[in-house]
Amino acid sequence: MNKKIVSYLQYALFLGLAIFLVWWSISKIPATEWDNIKLAISKARYWLIIPVMGALLLSHYSRAIRWKILMEPLGYKPRTSNTYLAVLIGYLANLAFPRLGEVLKCTVLARYEKVPADKLVGTIVAERAVDVICLAVVITLATLSQLDVIGGFVGTQVNSIIESKAALFTPGKIIMMVIALLVLIGGAIFVFKKFSHIGIIQKIKKIVAGVWGGVTSIRYVKKKGWFIFHSIFIWAMYLVSTWIGLYSLEETSIYGIKEALSVLSTGSLAMIMPTPGGLGVYHIFVQQTLILYGTNDGIALAFGLLMWTVQFFQMLISGFVALALLPIFNKTQKASYAQSGHHTQQDLHTTRVEQKDRPVAPDR
Repeated sequence: MNKKIVSYLQYALFLGLAIFLVWWSISKIPATEWDNIKLAISKARYWLIIPVMGALLLSHYSRAIRWKILMEPLGYKPRTSNTYLAVLIGYLANLAFPRLGEVLKCTVLARYEKVPADKLVGTIVAERAVDVICLAVVITLATLSQLDVIGGFVGTQVNSIIESKAALFTPGKIIMMVIALLVLIGGAIFVFKKFSHIGIIQKIKKIVAGVWGGVTSIRYVKKKGWFIFHSIFIWAMYLVSTWIGLYSLEETSIYGIKEALSVLSTGSLAMIMPTPGGLGVYHIFVQQTLILYGTNDGIALAFGLLMWTVQFFQMLISGFVALALLPIFNKTQKASYAQSGHHTQQDLHTTRVEQKDRPVAPDR
């Protein structure tokens, strides 16, 4: 069966599951609770949507700068504006198809900044590894600071995610995958050495080397302090957006930074699930977290749905705006450079790379 058809079927399955989870969670709410939910929503402080979206956009901007820092060891310095817009477009794509955005933002930036897409893919792998570490730190802080409240719940959710992944990887499948991987690596090494003179093999070797160079770029980051700062700032803004969001409902405004940390932990775990933007899962994780603090089931669900909706529209609106601005901005930028008689940054970079790749004459 065609791989595209299989991927579309998988997406349809996860989307259908997500919609079912939304319906199922809402159907569990007793009819008597709907009046409380409607009252809470009607009294919600909707103006707080603006600072919540602002904090999220700041986190995305910081992510764009951190991405640029990862590219510097590779010899590329794309414009911050293009990098930021590419990040926003990536988030938009993830709403349509999980993880599609990671690839799309690489291709978008490669188109406008002449940075090899294969190397960008490698930097994304490095970025995700750092994000996993940051998420682990956030979960640890939330659990240790409120062990008696959310310790058991977080453990249960983490186990459920691990079990869902483990169901796909039985011992037999893992052994077969390891053997297949070893055979693949061995075959690739043999082919690369035996047929290194063939053009297509040289191109494949170049792509593999580019991806590996992007992955290992984190080892050669020059601005390590700034890289760590932005990694912390990204998650700090996530926390701030959640904390502000708690004040949107009168019933949840009694909570503070500790509760926001718990919601961020479980909400982030929901985003890992293979559904578009955490659809069908995010609000359930958030609901169950707030229930631990004594929040009414309906109010907790309303808050989860409200926060998910705000994040969804933030990514949707900013993504479409980025799509519209990217070609306009680059057209304007190119015209301004042409009028001033200067080369574009991409041209300058290309020149530097070409000079770098030229063999240096030996000293005489």
